[in-house]
Amino acid sequence: MILNVSGRTDIVAFYTKWFMKRYKAGFVDVRNPFNAHLVSRIYFKDVDAILFCTKNPLPILKYIKEIEKPIIFQVTLTPYHQDIEPNVPSKTKIITAIKELSKIIGIDNVWVRYDPVFISEKYNIQYHKRAFAKMCSLLDGYVNKIIISFLDDYQNVRKNFPILKYRPLTEKDYEEIGTSFSNSANLHHMTVQTCFEERNLKEYGFIVGECLSHELAYVLTGKKYPNWTSRKNGKCQCVQMVDIGAYNSCNHRCKYCYANYDENKICTNIQNHNPNSSLLIGALQANDIIKIRKK
Repeated sequence: MILNVSGRTDIVAFYTKWFMKRYKAGFVDVRNPFNAHLVSRIYFKDVDAILFCTKNPLPILKYIKEIEKPIIFQVTLTPYHQDIEPNVPSKTKIITAIKELSKIIGIDNVWVRYDPVFISEKYNIQYHKRAFAKMCSLLDGYVNKIIISFLDDYQNVRKNFPILKYRPLTEKDYEEIGTSFSNSANLHHMTVQTCFEERNLKEYGFIVGECLSHELAYVLTGKKYPNWTSRKNGKCQCVQMVDIGAYNSCNHRCKYCYANYDENKICTNIQNHNPNSSLLIGALQANDIIKIRKK
C-alpha cells in the first residue's frame, strides 16, 4: 500500500503534528468522503511507501528522519501572488525548504510541481517563462524532475474566475511554454513532464509520464500495484494510492484548488481538527463503521 499525503488537503503544511502522532500510534483513520459513517483504518505496518504532496514542506523537515518508510516529496511551487494563493508562505522560504529536503532524502526523491499553469493579463506567457527559468536556476543541483499541468475546469475555478481572470491557451501559447520550459530545465540538468494532460508538450521535449509511475513504485518498494483507476476517468497510469486527507480543510485557500470548494466547510473543518484524534477532521462516532484497509 502506498499512502498519498495528500491530494485532498495539505497535511504537511497544516497537520504535520497530527500525522506524526498517527505514525507513532501505528495507524490512521480515514473517513470516506462519499459515505460519512464509513471509516478506513490503515496500519502503518501495511504501508510500503509514502508520497507527500505539499506547498510547504517546512513543518515536517525536523521529523523526516523518524519516518522509516521510502518517501517521495512532490512540492508545488508556482509563481502566483496572494491574490491567487492567499496563505502560501513566501516562495523564497519554500525554495530554501526544498533545498533542505533534497539534502535529507536525496535529489531523486524530491519533485517540483509547477502546477497549475494558467494565463491571464497579470500572469502572462512572459511572466511564466521568467518565473520558470528563475525557479530552475535556484534549484539547480537540488531537484532534477519537474511536473507541470494546466488549469482544469473545476467548480472552484469557475467560481473564482473574477479573481483568476484566466483565458484559454492557444497553440502558440503551448509552443512558447513548451520550448521555453524545456530549454530552462535542460540548462539546469532537469527533466520536465506532464501527467496525462490533453496537451502533453511531447513535441517540445517534455516527458509524458506519471506523478508516481509503476517503475518508481517498484524501485521504492519492490512491489507491483494496480493503476489508480479513480483518477482522470480511468486514464491516469499512476499507481494506486490511498489518500488519508479530507476535502475542504486546506488553509492555503488557493483560488484554483479542486479540493477546497466550500468556504464554510473549510472554516468548520479547520476548527474541528484535533491533533489527538485518529481522524484528520473530527472524531470517531458511535455509529461509524470501521473497516481495516488491507494491503
